[in-house]
Amino acid sequence: MSALLDDSVNRQRSPKQTGEADEPKTASKSYKSKAYRWNREKYSRKRRFFDIWAFVLLWLASLWLDSKNWSYWGGVTEEKKVARRRFQAIWVRETLLDLGPTFIKVGQLFSTRADLFPAEFVEELSKLQDKVPAFSYEQLEVIVKQDLGKTVQELYRSFDPVPLAAASLGQVHKAQLHSGPEVVVKVQRPGLRKLFEIDLQILKGIARYFQNHPKWGRGRDWMGIYEECCRILWLEIDYLHEGRNADTFRRNFSNCDWVRVPRVYWRYAAPRVLTLEYLPGIKISHYEALEAAGIDRKLIAQLGAKAYLRQLLNDGFFHADPHPGNIAVSADGCLIFYDFGMMGQIQSNVREGLMETLYGIASKDGQRIMDSLINLGALVPTGDMSPVRRSIQYMLDHFMDKPFENQSVSAITDDLYDIAYNQPFRFPATFTFVMRAFSTIEGVGRGLDPEFNFMEVAQPFAMQLMTNGNGHDTSSSIFNEIGRQAAQVSSSALGLPRRIEETIDKLEQGDLRIRVRSAETERLLRRMSSAQMGTNYALLMSAFTLSATILFVSNQVWAAVAVAVLAAGAGFAMLRLFKRIDRLDRMS
Repeated sequence: MSALLDDSVNRQRSPKQTGEADEPKTASKSYKSKAYRWNREKYSRKRRFFDIWAFVLLWLASLWLDSKNWSYWGGVTEEKKVARRRFQAIWVRETLLDLGPTFIKVGQLFSTRADLFPAEFVEELSKLQDKVPAFSYEQLEVIVKQDLGKTVQELYRSFDPVPLAAASLGQVHKAQLHSGPEVVVKVQRPGLRKLFEIDLQILKGIARYFQNHPKWGRGRDWMGIYEECCRILWLEIDYLHEGRNADTFRRNFSNCDWVRVPRVYWRYAAPRVLTLEYLPGIKISHYEALEAAGIDRKLIAQLGAKAYLRQLLNDGFFHADPHPGNIAVSADGCLIFYDFGMMGQIQSNVREGLMETLYGIASKDGQRIMDSLINLGALVPTGDMSPVRRSIQYMLDHFMDKPFENQSVSAITDDLYDIAYNQPFRFPATFTFVMRAFSTIEGVGRGLDPEFNFMEVAQPFAMQLMTNGNGHDTSSSIFNEIGRQAAQVSSSALGLPRRIEETIDKLEQGDLRIRVRSAETERLLRRMSSAQMGTNYALLMSAFTLSATILFVSNQVWAAVAVAVLAAGAGFAMLRLFKRIDRLDRMS
């Protein structure tokens, strides 16, 4: 959640700001949005259970209906499937907003899981914004008193009762300390922790249901996904954790005069209240306002890309929610970052895995990339990995024919997600946060400068990564790689006699199994099985038809009609089977 960024949002000051005792107006009067059932301090556990499970079951029913070809009027086509998925994705996004803070955040997290959802759902969930009605100033005063031990008037010289922005987790108010500095105060929504406890308990049952489902649970660690969501959600509502993130982020950019990060006033910080330095700026996507202020849009696009590349490759600590509302530009052309509740961190072993993947991309070696992705945990090995390797090789052949600087992060991300869906890919949250951040920065950069190319800015950083970022030249890196490969070859050569001997022992003992796959043989076997089923359907249809005739002659009309319906069902099934056999014949 970020505050509104320019001074144009400042409202007419109320008496409360000057310390007078007049009754303040409530912030909720400024919001004409719909009233949500969850926007209260007390929640009905039974009502939440019904609302959440109703959404899940309706979604499952719609997915089941989509899998049936007869549900498409005029025949099923790929265009109709895509249109229906897009309609469902919009409905899911709107329903998650209705369900409240827990599901808004879960939806935002699921927008990074392209291995679980089709591209249409990923796209819609990434649009999930949580601008909701504000809570009252009286409720805010209670929270501040409980967490900081003093009243608002005792802590702040002035305090604007109308929030600059309101989101599902809390809202932001402008204020001034008694010592003089202007600040923004983030206050958490009342009853949020209790709502999380209720919702997460219900979500645990849903995750267990999916884990045990014969179709949806296959190859998915839903309980692991649930635990990861819980960890991220509890961290995000801990404002002390967000304050520590802001301090770390500010230290990382302390030597960059073109990046500014709000300072945390720890004396006025608590788990539900956070006071930050007030750094006003122009929203990075307000292009006309930037031009009116005389700011070079092309330069801002370059700085935005460099800031994220520095976070990822140099610091290993990056902003995981970089939508335009969280980035502003100061009057003198500096970048300002807001909202540090969701941050990502790159571990050293991940960096080494990315290095190995990058070498595989440079050498167009699909097998090497696949092995590195398995080591990173982004790919789950299955019995037959050849389709995955072919998909990776296709990606390499498709993209490596163009210069690096002419490629697009968004295009690469879309193709990766298309390959990942319904494949054994399991992109870690860190990886998908990085890809989403880069795609967002690329989109913002092109809005600022139509000629902006993210890959062109990233090229020097990529070269730095290829040389391990330690200042060594490329030739040294190549020699290191040759030495590493030579060591691998030596190790394989030394172990080869032992492996051959073990294989011969297994062959003598009868423990060696050889599995041969033939696509042509498998197709013929499927055709034979279908033909056998067709014979069974024909016998059933004949028996039902004969029985219906006998019953009709015996004046048992209703029984004859019932048996005739069964005969028609068998005949319909036989026709569908004939179509399948015809399709197999055309494939052969």
